[in-house]
Amino acid sequence: MDREISQEVRRRERRKQWIRYGAVPCVALVVIGGIIRFMQPGLQEKDLIFSTVDKGSIDISVNASGKVVPAFEEIINSPINSRILEIYKKGGDSVDVGTPILKLDLLSAETDYKNQLDEVQMSELKLEQLRIQNRSKLSEMEMQLKVSRMELNRKEVELRNERYLDSLGAGTTDKVLQVELDYHVSKLELEEDEQKYINEQATAEADLKVKELELSIARKSLAETKRTLEDAQLRSPRKAILTYVNNEIGAQVAQGQKVAVVSDLSHFKVEGEIADTYGDRIAAGSRAVVKIGNDKLDGTVSDVTPLSKNGVISFTVQLDEDNHRRLRSGLKTDVYVMTAIKDDALRIANGSYYLGAGEYELFVKEDGELRKRTVRLGDSNYEQVEVVSGLKEGEQVVVSDMSNYKGKNKLKLN
Repeated sequence: MDREISQEVRRRERRKQWIRYGAVPCVALVVIGGIIRFMQPGLQEKDLIFSTVDKGSIDISVNASGKVVPAFEEIINSPINSRILEIYKKGGDSVDVGTPILKLDLLSAETDYKNQLDEVQMSELKLEQLRIQNRSKLSEMEMQLKVSRMELNRKEVELRNERYLDSLGAGTTDKVLQVELDYHVSKLELEEDEQKYINEQATAEADLKVKELELSIARKSLAETKRTLEDAQLRSPRKAILTYVNNEIGAQVAQGQKVAVVSDLSHFKVEGEIADTYGDRIAAGSRAVVKIGNDKLDGTVSDVTPLSKNGVISFTVQLDEDNHRRLRSGLKTDVYVMTAIKDDALRIANGSYYLGAGEYELFVKEDGELRKRTVRLGDSNYEQVEVVSGLKEGEQVVVSDMSNYKGKNKLKLN
């Protein structure tokens, strides 16, 4: 026989059902919340690089590319058209001052030198011959002038005698006039001869100067040929390393063609290039820093090319420590040229994130997590970047690569 269920039992069963039905959504919410929390991006703090915002002075610099080159490098060119006969040294060899590098065929040059030597000797003989001829001719003219002066003196005495006799009545007027005319004619002839002598002296002196000038030119040409002949021995101009040599025996080389290069590989400098838009910010004497890996070398801009080539300006940096162990010829470097100083500026560490002045989205550490924030950055140097707005002194900013999280606004730290 069935019994009626009491109200108390019914209420107890309904409570159990309510509890059972209510627990399912609660558990579901807890599980979903856990899953959401589990799926939220998180990072290990030790894997990140943080920079604390501080205040101080910052040296403003512009970034340029550079290449390490020997502090001294000299190209040896062939002074003549010739061909290579022998090779004495190969690339990489050490050479001292005067060390023979290679031998050229000098037969033609030596023949030219001997011909010029003969021409100089001939010019010297012709000059001496001209001197003798001039001395002889002028000596004859001087002797003729002496005779003419003596003859004029004799006629002057004869004229005085005739005038005296005419005053005594022992002579005639016609005789006096005849002797007087003869005297004046001889005087004019003497003046003409004296002028001829002066002209001949000037002509002889001019001819002599022409011949002396021709001889001087011939001697200079001979000296140049001799120097060219000596240079054709192709010796090292100083103690250095032979970094290049044309080692093709029998190869024809033209005058001025490069046949060898000697370099001082114990000391270096840096040749930099920068866009010409920054040309007005670089000047000789500017302080520069050259980065090779983690090493930083101080230096000074020694010269700047005045012209832009393909939108690029070249400059040279002389290093304070130009024999640093990391320096190698041809090594690519980053060059930072200091252009100004800003005081009391907010600063953070420079890194790969910085691509120039402008707005950036950086992750800032707040309450144990990372939150993305828009920050405006200004000028920089190789170590620090100026903060224009968006950050406060003492805040910590992630400066390591965060490109994988560009779509996230918040990250948790583990």
